[in-house]
Amino acid sequence: MQRDRHGRVTPSRAADGRPQGRAKQRAFAIAALPEGDDLSELRELLRTAGVAMVGQSVQHRDTPHPNTYLGPGKLEEVKEAAKHADANLIAVDDELSPRQGRNLEEELGLPVIDRTAIILDIFAGHAQSAEGKLQVELAQLEYNLARMRGLWTHLERLGAGRGEGGIGTRGPGESQLETDRRIARRKISLLRRRLKEVGKHRATRRKEREGSSTPTVALAGYTNVGKSTLLNALTGSDVSVENRLFETLDPTTRGFEHEGKRYLVTDTVGFIRRLPTQLVEGFASTLEETLVADLVLHVVDASEDDERLEEMIGAVESVLHEIGADDVPVEVVLNKIDQVDPLGRRRLSNRFPGSLQISATTGEGVDELRARIAKLFADRYEDVRLLLPYEEGGKLAELYALGAPIDEREDSEAGVLVRARLPHREVRRFARYLVADAGESSAAERV
Repeated sequence: MQRDRHGRVTPSRAADGRPQGRAKQRAFAIAALPEGDDLSELRELLRTAGVAMVGQSVQHRDTPHPNTYLGPGKLEEVKEAAKHADANLIAVDDELSPRQGRNLEEELGLPVIDRTAIILDIFAGHAQSAEGKLQVELAQLEYNLARMRGLWTHLERLGAGRGEGGIGTRGPGESQLETDRRIARRKISLLRRRLKEVGKHRATRRKEREGSSTPTVALAGYTNVGKSTLLNALTGSDVSVENRLFETLDPTTRGFEHEGKRYLVTDTVGFIRRLPTQLVEGFASTLEETLVADLVLHVVDASEDDERLEEMIGAVESVLHEIGADDVPVEVVLNKIDQVDPLGRRRLSNRFPGSLQISATTGEGVDELRARIAKLFADRYEDVRLLLPYEEGGKLAELYALGAPIDEREDSEAGVLVRARLPHREVRRFARYLVADAGESSAAERV
């Protein structure tokens, strides 16, 4: 077997390039769906987690079976198909209840992992910052707490062997289970306290950014649509852009300047269809970066087909609604346009009128996007001339602390003459220092 540069197992290849051998983890995928049989997203999740998908089976039903997820007849079919495909793992495109998980393992004779566990595993491997790791650990603990009972069934059976009901059912498994639950709850409380402290530091940094009045833009979008590549293209940074789901977990903020004005851009965690509740809650502080932004750029993969595109856009809009970001202005940006033919581009123009078509990889449309961002914030600033007396030097420090673009500065006998671009809400604060250019209205009139 071979491993790629991320440590994932990949099949060995012969001289002609064909795969040799087999992956260490081979998953047979199952799903209960009202209609359709598309498990491509689950396949991509498994690939990112380093697991090969060797087969799939979908049962069409309105709701999953409450005990075994799939019906009895379908379970027998899956058991044979998984054996024939040489699978050593069952992957479920849904979140299972603890009972469904236990029963599936007993019926199929293979370990079972559900969609939420796969995503949590990916998050655990991608978290880099201390906060990200704490958030993942918290989400995993909360997910596993309800499933702990299954870990001690062997001890419970040992205790039950001494009789029926009452005393006979109280074995070492039950006491150990309660002990583990207490430990888990205690650790969850500790993690929540630690994340609260980290959140305070984040809030302080956010207030500093807000105090500077520098416009902030959040990149939101389905996972793997190229948000990190766009962040690099806009700001000239070099954050990781590996082709993996959830490559970015921790919010990354970088800045760029356009015509003398500075803008901050924050890349956030990628969204996905049915993002597990534990992760929406656990990564609340990451998603908060979207809430406090002045503008959200909804990055869309323009190369996807219509059905998939609609599904991805719907998933992002659903999460934005869930975190309360409905009031933040949103601009749709069609990325990966270099992979779309001229006819496809025209169709996208009709479907998303006014939306910019760009390629973060080739740079096409990126300059236009910077200009669009600047235009959206054009009325945020007002050009002013200020005369700040030397004896009130603190006012000059306040001006610099705002982060307002300063175009000119001249030391005169009366004080420091400054030409700056002040946020509208700050103009009144410096009203008594305003001076007019020749031919302009007086400062008092403008304020």
